[in-house]
Formats: sequence, C-alpha cells, structure tokens
Amino acid sequence: MLIVDDEPIARQVLREELAGFDGVEVAGEASGGEEALAQIARLNPGLVLLDLQMPGLGGFDVIHRLPPGAQPAIVIVTAYDQHAIRAFEAGALDYLLKPVDRERLEKTLDRVRQLRRNPLGVADSIVRLSEIPVAGTRQGRKIAGRSGSEYHLLDLDDVLAFQADREIVWILTARRRYMATQTLRDIDARLASGSPFQRVHRNALVNVNHVRKMAPLSSQRWMLTLSDGREFIVSKRQAHNVRRMLQW
Repeated sequence: MLIVDDEPIARQVLREELAGFDGVEVAGEASGGEEALAQIARLNPGLVLLDLQMPGLGGFDVIHRLPPGAQPAIVIVTAYDQHAIRAFEAGALDYLLKPVDRERLEKTLDRVRQLRRNPLGVADSIVRLSEIPVAGTRQGRKIAGRSGSEYHLLDLDDVLAFQADREIVWILTARRRYMATQTLRDIDARLASGSPFQRVHRNALVNVNHVRKMAPLSSQRWMLTLSDGREFIVSKRQAHNVRRMLQW
C-alpha cells in the first residue's frame, strides 16, 4: 500500500490507523504527485490512498500518468466531499473523508480486498477515473486490454485499431494485440466526439493518426495502411469516412 498526501500529519494519522489492521502493509509514502508516480513504478502497490488536492500534480494527474503496467486499486482521500463523490461516481473503488474515521477505514479495506479479486474491475476503475478531465492538461484516456490472465491499461493514443473477430474484439498496438473487455459497439459509443477513431468497416475502428497510406481499390472502396503495415479495407458504407479524412 502507498499513502499519498502532501501533509505529513495526514500521512502519519493514516499510517497509525492502518497499523491496527492485520494483513495491511504500508510499503511507502509520497508527499506529491511526481514522487507518487515514482513510488508506484518502484513498489507496484496493490492499493494507493490518494489525496486529490496537492501542489503541482494533483490526484487526478497521478491517475492520468500511471506508469505502464501499474494497476493499483485507487481510494481517494480528501477533505472535500464534493471531490470524493465525483471521484467515486467516476470509478474510484472507494473514498475517505478527512479526518478519516477508523470504522469507515475498515469498511474501505474490506471493500478493496473484495474488489482486488477482480482484476478487470480494478482496471476498469482506473480507466473510468482517467476519463475525468483535469484543467490545463492534455487528456490521456486509457482502455483496459487483456493478455492471458493479466489486464493492461493502454493509452488510446497507442492503439492503432480495434478489430472484431466474431465474439472477440482485439485492441491492436504496434507491439502486440490485447483482448478488449467490451464489444466494438460499446467501444465506439464510449469514444468521445472528436476522437481520432473512425469506423471503416462494421468490424473495425481505425485510429486515423496512424494511417500512413490510403489507396483506392475502386470508386467506393479503399485500402488503408497503418504505421505498422497492417491493412484495412474500407467498406462501401464507410467510404464517406475516408473522403472526410482526405479533406483534413
């Protein structure tokens, strides 16, 4: 477990409260966002108690910049209930209001233990939290992908395409492919307006930022070549999407 708070007293209080619970180990502390990211990369904690209001990088900044492969359960710790409720509704596993009540802390730890048994639930929680906009920063949205028994948090900018193969939807990146946890229709609906992803076929969504070549096959059919050499044929129904791309 990692405690992240810019107030030394707040960290001390949490550490002392946690010492009273069996099976709970505080592996480290961080006094700010940059230090928190370094500690998460080094310790790979299963749980992060994360303050939202910190100088420099705040709590949501930390969530947006989680190191590749990191998948901690996130519990928000804040003095402002409006921030806590917003984060909880968005996807935090739980929230604690300062000053932290011992009974409430115990319930939170029980909830985290239950949810840690579901890696997909933890990954989806971080994905939804990363969708909360942070003023003055570039939004780096993520998506959860499965490889074997592990779930990975992938930056959408690194995704070349989503491709459906019957019941399975693959997330294609330059290095490997991952199994999506949602249907292609759900992914398409969840992507915000202005997203670089365009549907080019009923079975494929392509990141136009990774399109390197567009070749006409006929008056209404096109072949797209992506940055890694993968090719996609654009259906007649989606040909207008390619024409729109050519006008950019």
